[in-house]
Amino acid sequence: MSVQPRRRALLLAAGAATAATAVGAAGAIPAAAASRPGRPVVIGHRGAAGWRPEHTAAAYTYAVQTGADWIEPDLVPTKDHVLVVRHENEISQTTDIAAHPEFADRRTTKTVDGRPVTGWFTEDFTLAELKTLRAVERLPLIRNRNTVFDGREPVMTFEEVVKLARELSRRHRRRIAVFPETKHPTYFRSIGLPLEPALARIVRRYRLDGDECVVQSFEPSSLAAFAEERLRLPLWQALGTTGAPYDLVAAGDPTTYKDMMTPEGLRRIARYADWIGPDKSSVVEPFTLLVDAHRAGLKVGAYTFRAENQYLPAQFRRGTDPNEFGDAFAEYALHFGRGVDAVVTDYPDIAAMARDAAEESH
Repeated sequence: MSVQPRRRALLLAAGAATAATAVGAAGAIPAAAASRPGRPVVIGHRGAAGWRPEHTAAAYTYAVQTGADWIEPDLVPTKDHVLVVRHENEISQTTDIAAHPEFADRRTTKTVDGRPVTGWFTEDFTLAELKTLRAVERLPLIRNRNTVFDGREPVMTFEEVVKLARELSRRHRRRIAVFPETKHPTYFRSIGLPLEPALARIVRRYRLDGDECVVQSFEPSSLAAFAEERLRLPLWQALGTTGAPYDLVAAGDPTTYKDMMTPEGLRRIARYADWIGPDKSSVVEPFTLLVDAHRAGLKVGAYTFRAENQYLPAQFRRGTDPNEFGDAFAEYALHFGRGVDAVVTDYPDIAAMARDAAEESH
C-alpha cells in the first residue's frame, strides 16, 4: 500500500466512528429489530428491485413492508448538483428518456472511470428536467413482470428517500436506515460535482445518526472525503471481485481488491471503516474473508442476493430456465450459517423469511 492510501486511512480513522446511539431527529421510533446483537441486517438493494423497478418509492416501500431493515439508494448528481438515486448516471436503461424527443440531442459518449459510455447522463440535466422522466425496469428480459410498473414513478432525490425512510419508520414502528452509495465519485469530483459535500448537507439537514445512515463506496477516497465532514456515521468499504477501486487506479496506486481482502488489507480498512461489503462469492469456502474480517473488527455485508437461477450457485439452481427462481432459501441459510452480518438483496422478503427460519433453527 502506497503512502497516499495510508494518508487517506489516517484521515478516515480520524473522521469515522461506530454508530451513534442517540435517537436523533426521528423521535421515539424504536431501533430496528435487526440491531439486536447477532441478528443479520436485511438490506433492500435499490429497494425491492426483484419486485419493482429499482430506486422507486414503490421499490423502497415494498422492501420495508416485507422485512428490509435498510434501503439502498445509489447517488448521482444533477447538473444543478442535487443528488438523485439511479443505478448509474447513464439513465437510458432505467428511465423512459429515449421516448422524450426534447432530450434527443443530449445523447452523447463520455469516459466514466476510464471507460466509454454512450447515452444520457444525469449531470447534463437539471432536477426539474429529470422529474419529467419516469422510471422503467432495468432488466426487462429477466424480470418481465416488473415492466407493468414502467412509467408510473418519477426519479427520486436522495432527500426524498430520506423522508420516505422516516415515514416508513413511523408507519412500521421500527427504525429504517438509508444506505447510500457514492457512485463514480472520482469522476464527479473531476467535473465539479463532488458527491460527499452534497451527501453531508442532507445528513446534517435531517440529523441522521448511525442508526439511520451508513455510507458506502467502492472508492476509499470517497469515504475519506465524507469522513472529513466529521459526521460520525458508520462507513462501509465495498469490495469488487477483480481489479481495483477506480480512485486508486487513477492515482497510480497498485493496491487491488485482492490486496484489500488479505488480513493485512482488512486491518488497514478497519482503521477507517466499520464494514466491508464483498461479493457473496468471496465469503464462502475455500475463502477465509469472513473470519479474517471479523478478526480485524469489521462487520461483513455480502452482496447481491437474488432468486433467479442465473444468479445462484449451481447447487441451488432449479431447472434450466435462467430466469426462474431457484432455491434462494438454501443460499441464505448457507450465508446466515457462516455468520454474515448483513445481506444486500433484491428480494428482502425472501431474505427476512430465511433469517427468521435461521433463528428458529437455533
